[in-house]
Amino acid sequence: MALELLALRGLGLGDLLTAVPALRALRQAFPGHRITLAAPRALEALLPLIGAVDDQVDVAGPGPVPFERPDVAVNLHGKGPQSIEALQRTEPGRLISFGTGPAWQDGVHEVRRWCGLLEWHGIPADPADLTLGISDRTGPAIVHPGAAYPARRWPPERFAEVAAALDDVVVTGNAAEVPIAARVAELAGLPPERMLAGRTRLADLIDLVSRSRLVVCGDTGVAHLATAFCVPSVVLFGPVSPMLWGPPPGWRHVALWTGHHGDPHGERPDPGLLEIEVSEVVEAAMEVTS
Repeated sequence: MALELLALRGLGLGDLLTAVPALRALRQAFPGHRITLAAPRALEALLPLIGAVDDQVDVAGPGPVPFERPDVAVNLHGKGPQSIEALQRTEPGRLISFGTGPAWQDGVHEVRRWCGLLEWHGIPADPADLTLGISDRTGPAIVHPGAAYPARRWPPERFAEVAAALDDVVVTGNAAEVPIAARVAELAGLPPERMLAGRTRLADLIDLVSRSRLVVCGDTGVAHLATAFCVPSVVLFGPVSPMLWGPPPGWRHVALWTGHHGDPHGERPDPGLLEIEVSEVVEAAMEVTS
């Protein structure tokens, strides 16, 4: 019977992408184990590109996790207690987690957080091991105006001005973001075929970003896809510092932030986010693509 390792990361697109170095480190450290990722089924298209996961169980949030008696369980989800308890219920032979191991620390970049957890347990992990591929930059520029919460959404009118200033641009978003994306496309004067929100599955979005020449977006999962494919990007931060969730330095990414901290789950655009001007975004876009 194969040895089993279970890793929990029941979160979204960007969250999974920030855990890629940790997952790859687990693959290196446990070459004889079958690695199962507990994460939302909607993220399945990413797993072959990560190259460190053998199987998946569909989990959204901290659990419960439908798995029994893994030899090793790794909590890449959070600091607990729910995620810890969910993994303890699987009766693992060994549990790697904050709370049962190192203390959780605020102010740590998300990528380094999970690498640090593994390193505390003697497992080397490289925070720079984020890449899923390299774009050939033959595709269009992507403007992605949506984000999970209003606090992280720059106004669609401003995204439209940026889109109008770019050549060969498409507007993306999930089904819930169609109204925002449609307004951006309309105000920018783009033809209907350039409004792709609600028309792309994750696999389609991955393919689109993997070929694109530029991504302009807020603090959301698409920003991490741009990092993963080494696509030049301009990422607009509001209530959360890019020091916690931003792209790595020196990869032709620009993170715009005015230095304000706020509630990332707020119901209105963060005041700091609104301080970012259209001219700054356009200038940054020209800089990273020149």
